[in-house]
Amino acid sequence: MTSALLRHAPARLQARPTSGPAVLLAIILSTYLMIILDVSIVITALPDIHEALGFSATGLSWVQNAYTLTFGGLLLLGARAGDILGRRRVFIAGIALFTVASLLGGLAASATWLLGARALQGVGAAIAAPASLALLMTHFREGEERTRALALYSAVAAGGGSIGLVLGGLLTEWVSWRAGLFINVPVGIALVVLALRHLPSSPRIPGHFDLPGAVTSTLGMTSLVYGFVRAAEAGWTDPITLAAFVTGAAMLALFVAIERRATQPITPLRLFRSRRRSGAYAARVLTVGGMFGMFFFVTQYLQGVRELGALGAGLAFLPMTLAMFAMVRAIPRLASRVGEGALLAGGLTVALIGMFWLSRLATETPYISGVALPMVVLGLGMGAAFAPLTSAGLAGVDAADAGAASGLVNVAHQLGGSLGLGMLVTVFAAVEHPEADASALAARNDLAHAVSTSLTGSAVLLALALAIVVITSWRPFHRAPLVDVADAAR
Repeated sequence: MTSALLRHAPARLQARPTSGPAVLLAIILSTYLMIILDVSIVITALPDIHEALGFSATGLSWVQNAYTLTFGGLLLLGARAGDILGRRRVFIAGIALFTVASLLGGLAASATWLLGARALQGVGAAIAAPASLALLMTHFREGEERTRALALYSAVAAGGGSIGLVLGGLLTEWVSWRAGLFINVPVGIALVVLALRHLPSSPRIPGHFDLPGAVTSTLGMTSLVYGFVRAAEAGWTDPITLAAFVTGAAMLALFVAIERRATQPITPLRLFRSRRRSGAYAARVLTVGGMFGMFFFVTQYLQGVRELGALGAGLAFLPMTLAMFAMVRAIPRLASRVGEGALLAGGLTVALIGMFWLSRLATETPYISGVALPMVVLGLGMGAAFAPLTSAGLAGVDAADAGAASGLVNVAHQLGGSLGLGMLVTVFAAVEHPEADASALAARNDLAHAVSTSLTGSAVLLALALAIVVITSWRPFHRAPLVDVADAAR
């Protein structure tokens, strides 16, 4: 994954595939896009899922969290599996499992069935995603070729969520909420066939799996998120809520103890010795948490207050999607001119302005001035911030830790989505108290107020991320180009 690693890797690992780089990049990006899309593709379908399967208002967030928690919790184990079993083999196995889980989710007849399928999707994603980044780094040369590939990979990570909203809305409106899951089946089968044909094999590296570390980290994160969701339903003093927080803290403490003693830990704790990297991980958790919350609650606003259909709600996010992808094209040039730190801090500042603007939503807010324009600002800011934020999380790592550092970036992304949504759901539930006999207008006003308050919480998360970046990472006069993962381990 890095230049130093490749210098010491076997020749077979460094061999370039017989297919052209465009075919390989298309397979990698299509796989990662499918994985990222499924974080958000069901959001615009949530009202339909709520009605069809009988979820509670707060329990509905588990349609998201069941996926993101297993995805984030098992990512580091998935990265280790790629090293030990071979990246091509693991990549294909992950896509296959994800495809089967998508089929099961589309066939779900109950809330429990759907949540189980979503969790299984997360396992498949955790297996495939680390291998996709490793394959990209292995088979694209340092310099412009790899930088362009990384920029596209970052664009998928940043913009895939909003694309999923549009696609999910379209499928829900025209077909069914189940179509957002069924669509992965033919795509997944095609990707498996293409990967078998075009991806070269990679060697296995002797080692063992840190199963205790994977289990305790996943249980710890799941317990914390469950605590936040439970608090929204039963209150902060509820015994089950308190037990969830205590269990989460205990599991994470045990995870740290295990990683200190493990011969081959999935999370080498030395990665956190760098203030810049640790700041990047924390900032990513907060940033993604704010963005996932925005997707979730603005969708509720568009459908519950503005009374748009699933397709209309999905299309309403297009301004942000287009702005984000437009900004991605300018990232290499901007990074070389102003430096990574300034680009990251500037991007988060712009995103914060857009989020605060969006949080002023009310029942009669005009779409253009109150939704579309702040989304454009938010998209420009996030488009500028995500690539340098990824780079900061990989900077300065040793060759032996490059895979783990890449995994931590993805873990922070998924953990941020789960924790952020869990926390903001409690804010939403604390604000929304609709009366049983309230008029339709009063109910819409209550929902708009709850969404506005929740988006203010998203803005707070972005503000905290910006503060962390400024304190730990920003070097305003450093004008080096965007750090490549390949340079990080030198």
